[in-house]
Amino acid sequence: MLMTLGRRFLGAVPVLLALVAVVFTLQKIAPVDPVVALVGEKAPPEVYEAAREKLGLNDPLPVQLLGYLGKALQGDLGVSTVTRTPVADNILEFLPVTLELVFVAGILIAVIGSFLGLATAQGWRGSGVLRVVMISGASVPVFLACLLAMLIFYRWLDILPVTGQTSFYDAPTGPTHFLLIDSLLAGRPVLFWDALKHLILPALCIAITPAVAVGRVLRSSLEGTMRAEYIRTARSKGIGEKSILIQHALRNAVGPVFALLGLQLAGMIGNSIVVELIFARPGIGLFIAQAISKGDFNTIAGVTLVIGVLYVLANIIVDLMQAVADPRVTV
Repeated sequence: MLMTLGRRFLGAVPVLLALVAVVFTLQKIAPVDPVVALVGEKAPPEVYEAAREKLGLNDPLPVQLLGYLGKALQGDLGVSTVTRTPVADNILEFLPVTLELVFVAGILIAVIGSFLGLATAQGWRGSGVLRVVMISGASVPVFLACLLAMLIFYRWLDILPVTGQTSFYDAPTGPTHFLLIDSLLAGRPVLFWDALKHLILPALCIAITPAVAVGRVLRSSLEGTMRAEYIRTARSKGIGEKSILIQHALRNAVGPVFALLGLQLAGMIGNSIVVELIFARPGIGLFIAQAISKGDFNTIAGVTLVIGVLYVLANIIVDLMQAVADPRVTV
């Protein structure tokens, strides 16, 4: 396992270096002058040149690229031209909100996807209706899912909130910046429940499409696995269907599901940005939207790098989970 983990990390290095090179190139071709954004359009020429020299923009491009890479490895992603604070500090403030949302969405994907896959593969009562739901859920755009969720659970039923992280104005902001964790550390279970209720709708909107995809892949994988020779052998020994499903078939059927999750991660992160804007959650989506509207390319580049790193790390974890579930798989 350690050798597998080492190989995956070594394989991720070229991907991350390519990502840094792409982000650096986009910075150079973007129609935004970082010096003007920093010192202002009316700054004297000597101030402009001093800022340009300080930023290293007079160096050759290869030297600038190496410098950018070295700073990125040290966690220095530059200074936001909007907030005038380090981009890394801003990301550490906003990113936990997004990670919390994606984590809850991941739990919903696992629960809903497993239920859909097992119910349709085993022909449970109502499985025909669930198949229709799966087909419909796969075609619902995330923004439409958000609007429908708001209409049903807030406007009509009035059981779930739709904006912000919490209804409490004195919610803790540390030490982890994950409100669910911080509320428990502060000994405030009521705040924890309130924060969880604010997470349910946006997390559900992110989870719908991946959960349906997981359910469909799990159903197909289970149907193929249940026809295997070793399953027929288990039946001939008198083992019950539930025991066969849980102890023998399910573990061998989840490999394709983990492979699918690796492909779904990028979409989940992208959808989380849209969902945060719709539900007014103060996460990385709101942060990047403000940066784009203000032409803050340091922030845009920093967020892109961080999301890229998280995507690579998440795929490594998914590959390891796939290898654990099925030792025949080599990653």
